[in-house]
Amino acid sequence: MTGNIANRVLRLLALPITLLAGAVGAEAAEIDSAYTKLDLNACPIIEQNLEEGSWTLVRCKGYRGRPVFVGEGDLRFFVWFDDKESEEPLRSQTLGPFNTIGETLEWRVRRVGGDWQPFATILRYRTSLDEDQDQGEVLVVSQIQPGATCHIAYVDVRSNPDANALARDAADRLAGSFDCADTPERIGVPGPSLGE
Repeated sequence: MTGNIANRVLRLLALPITLLAGAVGAEAAEIDSAYTKLDLNACPIIEQNLEEGSWTLVRCKGYRGRPVFVGEGDLRFFVWFDDKESEEPLRSQTLGPFNTIGETLEWRVRRVGGDWQPFATILRYRTSLDEDQDQGEVLVVSQIQPGATCHIAYVDVRSNPDANALARDAADRLAGSFDCADTPERIGVPGPSLGE
């Protein structure tokens, strides 16, 4: 009889821990990824100057139709959201080396109430490292936060076989609290892809 009572007490004591573990697991499951394509040939051109200092700007569709603006000038790409004339820091951010961008934009989304809201993006940049056409690859993590939408982390794909996981972790950990006045964090093993 005493053993049964002790077992019941232990089960009752363990119940809050089990409930807490379930709550933490449910909270962790409330972050996910969504993907949209950046087919620049299919995105309408909204601005173009082919003279010296050429510039092309297209408007693509992002998560749930959200506008994604992609500008190309001086052989570098700029990607930002929502407003063509945005004053967010992201509008003027790119990588130092000449670069191109990948065709898939990953959105990190969080459930807020009954809806999924994007809070960060991950985009692959291919960088030109030298005249021999050696290419680097960088995953650029950006936070989405009104007044502070900017690059927050860089992951060198060539040096990190787990680059995608590192980029997602950086997005989930840093987005929403990163100060855009700071230099984006280098995540994982440093490599040559940023041309530094």
